[in-house]
Amino acid sequence: MRAEHIHRVLVAVALLGLTMTACGDQTNAAQRARRHPYAGIEELPEALAPDGTTIVVGDPQRMPVHLYEDMRRPVCKEVEVTGAGGSLLEMTLGKEVRTEYTLSSASDGQLGGTGSKKAVNALRAALEQGKFAEYRAVLLRNQPEENGDGYTDALLLETASRVEGLRGPAFDSAVREMKYADFVEASQKAYEAVGAPVAPAADINGKRLPETESDVLLTKDVLSVWIDGYR
Repeated sequence: MRAEHIHRVLVAVALLGLTMTACGDQTNAAQRARRHPYAGIEELPEALAPDGTTIVVGDPQRMPVHLYEDMRRPVCKEVEVTGAGGSLLEMTLGKEVRTEYTLSSASDGQLGGTGSKKAVNALRAALEQGKFAEYRAVLLRNQPEENGDGYTDALLLETASRVEGLRGPAFDSAVREMKYADFVEASQKAYEAVGAPVAPAADINGKRLPETESDVLLTKDVLSVWIDGYR
């Protein structure tokens, strides 16, 4: 389906949404909840892809939705908290898609500091514990001010304490010692190799979501329409 056709579908969906009843919304939510093969984010399988930089969350056999994120960017938090993040998680829990991540640390070069690099390193350490998805959500929801470079070791460890089973000697030392510095650098190079899209950006089934339509990521319930259009 071409982008302009999908756009027309989105307009139709928006108009339809004006006539939907609260009862209908509750029914759809209940139906989606009943078909979740994974009970919650803590049950999602996680793995590092063979390319060494892509982090895969969910059933690896499902269609990929690939996100490019920089943990210091406020708009990445917006996507997670009030945008498409919730819908994407539900689709991942329901084995409708798998979610992939490439983590950029470009903000450090633009704003100074090392906050993005430290966050990416900590997320890689969380992946070793099978806690990447949970920790990523906690980090974004507790994102410090972009200009303050606030992803310090102290903040990274304090927020990790909110993820059951994540803290321990291996994780704590990995955070403090930047154990995965090579991964941080490789991840940034992978981000640059695909054109350094303005984060957050998304590839849906291998096709880039047009930058002109990036507001889809900021809209709670529309991303699924685009995903269906790219199947």
